[in-house]
Amino acid sequence: MTDIDLREYDYDLPYDRIAKYPAEERDSSKVLYYKGGIITQDIFRNIHSFVPKDSLLVFNNTSVIKARLLFKKPSGAAIEILCLEPLKPAEYEIALSSESPVEWKCIIGNLKKWKDGIISHDFEYNGNKIVLSAEKIQPEGESWRIRFSWNHPEVSFSEVLDNIGHIPLPPYLDRDDEVEDNIRYQTIYSSIKGSVAAPTAGLHFTSDTIKTFKEKGIQLTEITLHVGAGTFKPVKTDNVMNHQMHCEHFQVSERTIEMLIENEGNIIAIGTTSVRTLESLYWLGVKAINEQESLGTNLYIDQWWPYEHDRYISSKDALNALLVMMKQKKMQYIEASTSIMIVPGYKFRIINGMITNFHQPKSTLLLLISAWVGEEWQKIYKFALEHDFRFLSYGDCSLLLR
Repeated sequence: MTDIDLREYDYDLPYDRIAKYPAEERDSSKVLYYKGGIITQDIFRNIHSFVPKDSLLVFNNTSVIKARLLFKKPSGAAIEILCLEPLKPAEYEIALSSESPVEWKCIIGNLKKWKDGIISHDFEYNGNKIVLSAEKIQPEGESWRIRFSWNHPEVSFSEVLDNIGHIPLPPYLDRDDEVEDNIRYQTIYSSIKGSVAAPTAGLHFTSDTIKTFKEKGIQLTEITLHVGAGTFKPVKTDNVMNHQMHCEHFQVSERTIEMLIENEGNIIAIGTTSVRTLESLYWLGVKAINEQESLGTNLYIDQWWPYEHDRYISSKDALNALLVMMKQKKMQYIEASTSIMIVPGYKFRIINGMITNFHQPKSTLLLLISAWVGEEWQKIYKFALEHDFRFLSYGDCSLLLR
């Protein structure tokens, strides 16, 4: 990894190739199919014909919250607050359903104009005037701990966000969110609120697509990983070893782990977020097997931990170790967090393919793609550019099989 130079993972992405809006229909986007060095293309609604019949597809069912809050100080200065993750209470479901003050880790836009004091935003909801107040508590790394409070005891923080929040579109879209984004920057199967960015590979799926997979006998299951704003964090150093990977929280059910074991060798992840979750799940299993690790108090995968503990343990053994631990602790779900950074040289343990969009130059996501297909990423991206594929969050996608 010390030899990985980020400048080797750069390419020219013309501005007009970044999709500013989604395709007219979700499944009308293009899909690039790659396997064994061969590249072809088709329309996404035909993707079922490229997916092996014995596959298990793993979807990330996270739902994007309206995490951007816009305030105006009496002076007229605009302050933007982007809610990243809950701190008090720390559980997403509890924090979002809370009807009393909450504290979140946030990014503040125009921070220099908010030196101190409480800022507020008024809005009407169910015939009541609601006043949302925000107060800076303390720095949290490059972010801030913000306390939010409001004057109505029967209104939840989720309702506050739904009423005055904005969809946190990626900065490279270079536009304000619009009404359409409330639907299209959300997968049709999203169900667990918590993300500040969409798992964009899933945006192409429709109910018809999923129905066709089921009719072919292809199995489907879901995990939850709440996507953080760190997914857009640029790598600012040429040596990837010096990049601090963001942490994201995930949840996987006992039944999904059983399905992963039953379908070993046939698992296709829908999006890089599902890839990160599944691979992190493997390493949690390795921790459960390792006598030096107490998994009950260490449900976290550091970004370089997998590279420091690279001894062979089968995916089946690792996942079975998790099931044993879950049964002992009477857990129905694994709830954990990960900062795993998948770069060239990483050995994939769980997945056998992935569906993913086309990613930014010199990004951690492009490094992950290169870890999967090797130097072939250049051939894949060259094909996509030459055949008018649309790039990034609202763009087209690829199916990459070994």
